[in-house]
Amino acid sequence: MEKHRIHRIGWLRAAVLGANDGIVSTASLVMGIAAAGSDKSSILLAGAAGLVAGAMSMAAGEYVSVSSQADTEKADLDIERRELANNPDYEHDEMTEIYIQRGLEPELAAEVAKQLMAHDALEAHARDELGISVATQPRPVQAALTSALTFSVGASLPLLGVVLAPLAILQWLVAGSCLFSLALLGAIAARVGGAPVLRAAARVVFWSASAMALTSAVGRLFGVEA
Repeated sequence: MEKHRIHRIGWLRAAVLGANDGIVSTASLVMGIAAAGSDKSSILLAGAAGLVAGAMSMAAGEYVSVSSQADTEKADLDIERRELANNPDYEHDEMTEIYIQRGLEPELAAEVAKQLMAHDALEAHARDELGISVATQPRPVQAALTSALTFSVGASLPLLGVVLAPLAILQWLVAGSCLFSLALLGAIAARVGGAPVLRAAARVVFWSASAMALTSAVGRLFGVEA
């Protein structure tokens, strides 16, 4: 039997987003402040504050957005539940038409719709009419916790660079270590999700490097905290 990965999409999306944002936003903040000529303690303090604020923001954002998705799906399921109770014949014809459009003969489509609706009408309509399935069911708490945790882990990497690096080479060390971490993150995410590894790693590195370079340039140009 094939091993599919679609059931991982909920937590994997939140994990990749959290870790990537943690690395990029904190590294960009650190590099912008360093480019503005701040001392090491100020850089570290700003980075730590960014870690805490970012983790809380990611958790809240994920919870609210995924909860909105869950609410929308629930509302659509409630509509289907009422329609199935009030007009089952129409719902059967609707399912039959869906299967005809997917390539089944009309007689077979009608029989498939009949049997699936006899087994679990709401599940059949949720899956084939609305595109809602258990594998992609929104889980707000899981998404929030995953995003906050991975953001914190990601943000800790540039902060570790600040602690270890001399001020003279801080920007270069933070940039290099973070780009390596981002490439590794893209590769791992692609591996877990079954996508091409090199393409995913290159995509993450390119956009993240652009963000860090722009923030560093702003700090260097204006001499202010970015």
